Amino acid sequence: MIFKILEQLQQLPRSLQQDVFNHVSQLLTRYKAEKSSLKHPPKIVDRSGLLGAWRGKVWMAEDFDAPLEDMAEYM
Repeated sequence: MIFKILEQLQQLPRSLQQDVFNHVSQLLTRYKAEKSSLKHPPKIVDRSGLLGAWRGKVWMAEDFDAPLEDMAEYM
C-alpha cells in the first residue's frame, strides 16, 4: 500500500507533493491530539457478576399493583 502511494506521489508535480505532505502533517497532528486526549482508555465492564446481584436487596409491597385511592375517580 505504501509503495503504491509513493508511486502515485512521484507522479505529481513538486507543488502538489508539498500539498500532500502538508495534509498528511495536519492529519498526523490531529491524530496525536485525539490520541492524547484519551488519557485513560475506556474500561471494559465485566458484567458476568451482575445477574442476581440485587437478589434479596429489593422488595415490592404486596399491594403494589392495587388501585390508588387518589385515582379512584378516574377509573
